[in-house]
Amino acid sequence: MTHHPILWTFRRCPYAMRARLALASAGVKVELREIHLKDKPRTFLQTSPSGTVPALRLENQVLGESLDIMIWALKQNDPKRLLDMPQEGWELIAVNDGPFKAALDHTKYASRYPDLDKVAERGKAASYLLSLDERLFGKLWLFGDRPTIADLALLPFVRQFAHIDKEWFDAQPWPSSIAWLDRFLESESFVRLMNKYSPWAEGDAPIWFNA
Repeated sequence: MTHHPILWTFRRCPYAMRARLALASAGVKVELREIHLKDKPRTFLQTSPSGTVPALRLENQVLGESLDIMIWALKQNDPKRLLDMPQEGWELIAVNDGPFKAALDHTKYASRYPDLDKVAERGKAASYLLSLDERLFGKLWLFGDRPTIADLALLPFVRQFAHIDKEWFDAQPWPSSIAWLDRFLESESFVRLMNKYSPWAEGDAPIWFNA
């Protein structure tokens, strides 16, 4: 039997979203298995002992980090040259995945962090977005007129932060960041990315992504 990659995913998870974005750009065919995070299949937990998505089962290994999946996919095929970006792009991803994601979680899930000030945490995230706005001024994407892996890696998290309070977000002084996010949300790539699938169950016919 020919092996094919299997991607375990959850539609709204920003980590899973960016993995699917890279796989879509690369045109890598995978079997997509959607799960409910509150009802994780045993087969998924055997693949991902951490119980987190995304998880990409390859023939001889499992990639359990979204950025690793993105890089793997784009090394197979990168027609849009997403990996062609300055080192600064990787630094932006590190800040996104570190301080910004922490501030996002502290804002979105404030009840889980009673010792933290939600307004102060939102302010930390806002400072990050203001710095992105300065970078995006006069540009369509972070590094010019075409997207890079940094754009794909950051946008799902900016989307998640924006939807905590979209009215507040759209009223902030970061027009370039808003335009950048809107461009992403209105793109064909995002529409395809957010297709709804039923949760995977043993015996289901495969759902092919990029078939």
